[in-house]
Amino acid sequence: MSITSRLSLGGLAVLASLLFASATASLAAVRPNVLIITTDDMSCDSVGVYGCKLKDTTPHMDRLAAASLRFNHAYVQVGNCMPSRNVMFSGRYPHNNRVEGFYEVRNPGYPVMSDLMKAGGYFTGIRGKVSHSTPYSPYPAWDLILDTLPDGTMAHPKNVASYYRSTQQGIAAAKQAGKPFCLNLNISDPHKPFYNEDGQAEVNKPSRVFTAAEVPVPGFLPDDPAIRGELALYYSSVRRGDDCLGEILRALRESGEDERTIILFLSDHGMPLPFAKTQLYFHSTRTPWMVRWPGVTTPGAVDDRHLISGVDLLPTLLDMVGLPHPAGMDGRSFAPILRGGTQSDRDYVVTEYNENSGGFRHPMRSIVTRDFAYLFNPWSNGERVMATATKGTVTYRRMQALARTDPAVAARLKLFDHRVPEEMYHYGKDADALENLVAVPAFQAQRDRLTAMLEQWMVRTGDPMLEVFRARHDPAAREAYMAKVESEATARKATSPRAGKKAGKKKADSKSR
Repeated sequence: MSITSRLSLGGLAVLASLLFASATASLAAVRPNVLIITTDDMSCDSVGVYGCKLKDTTPHMDRLAAASLRFNHAYVQVGNCMPSRNVMFSGRYPHNNRVEGFYEVRNPGYPVMSDLMKAGGYFTGIRGKVSHSTPYSPYPAWDLILDTLPDGTMAHPKNVASYYRSTQQGIAAAKQAGKPFCLNLNISDPHKPFYNEDGQAEVNKPSRVFTAAEVPVPGFLPDDPAIRGELALYYSSVRRGDDCLGEILRALRESGEDERTIILFLSDHGMPLPFAKTQLYFHSTRTPWMVRWPGVTTPGAVDDRHLISGVDLLPTLLDMVGLPHPAGMDGRSFAPILRGGTQSDRDYVVTEYNENSGGFRHPMRSIVTRDFAYLFNPWSNGERVMATATKGTVTYRRMQALARTDPAVAARLKLFDHRVPEEMYHYGKDADALENLVAVPAFQAQRDRLTAMLEQWMVRTGDPMLEVFRARHDPAAREAYMAKVESEATARKATSPRAGKKAGKKKADSKSR
């Protein structure tokens, strides 16, 4: 007779409990903790070690880079938040995870990072961007939402000290549960509103405030006093985001878990100003990506060879902690690179954009190599105007004013609003994407190579834009495609929970008048 057949049901339950407790303790001792830290709307070259022209913007990020492996050619897939984050945490492109905009996808049919880490024995927690990091919200795989502080108050997203308390809280809760932690800590800065944007005294002051006179102006924007003023607020907000990172890392050090904790740090996309956020240009999707894996990555190492992107984050993380991959992911693990190896076929990434937070559809695709990028914009017809979050900025309004008398600014504004169906840039020489080379004969071979690679990617990933891309030189085909996707977006907006909330608000507002 076997031992299990001689045990009572109660004895089996006790045995199972003991085995589970033993397995959990063993897991906590062997598997590393994980901290995934993001900033919100921060361009890669706003970070000191990534070539920021403004001194002392990011001392904590620079110190983290010195302890990490830093990637020079890293990109996110999308130039706006919810789609970008859902790529990272599903390992799937937006057209495959179906989070193409700012709407919920119920019953997605695939697991995301918090599901997989929780099933693997991790304690899962998140601070900030909670509703933007999973296909729908509230999402059951989070053990703890860290937006509420231990004293029961809501954490202010721009308060530096609160990130220290949230990190402490998450680590303590994991220890109490007897599990390694996987915490996704999302720093709100430099997302708008910027520091002191309304000109009023603000409690949440960064450790350094920059002036309009000292900040650099990106080459894709005009150099103008009003624009410099907004950039000063942006860079001061970058510094406050860096302060928040410093508090997270301080709490980690004090916990005693520092040397057992993997850190992945990146931004979800570029700065919230024209030609960056909600676009697919170089400064839209390039991200400062650092990985610190104690005992594995080489401190201060720089990878200048491989191109990685947000869709690779989840498969890489699973390999790092020794968990299996679910079926259906588009991304590819770069854990071998972290261990000091190399990988072939990492010479390009593909980025995509579909719609903004208001549900306005302006689909785009871009393929990016070390030196070149090609962009396809089927919505561009010379009349349709792109809706983006950056049109409410001081910078955009100032560009409108300057365009009345400055032909160069007028041309830039026209491109921003209307775009053209095809663009190609030599990012190696023109990272600001100022000279469109798509029709230049000397670059025809390069253009044909990029478009062929993009088409192959579309076939491989099941991109629904494949047919319109193949018919990209036919204006009627582009308009037919746009009519279809705009109709679908309109129908979705009409039935979304957000639409119901807006309708209810309008009704309440009308009663209060």
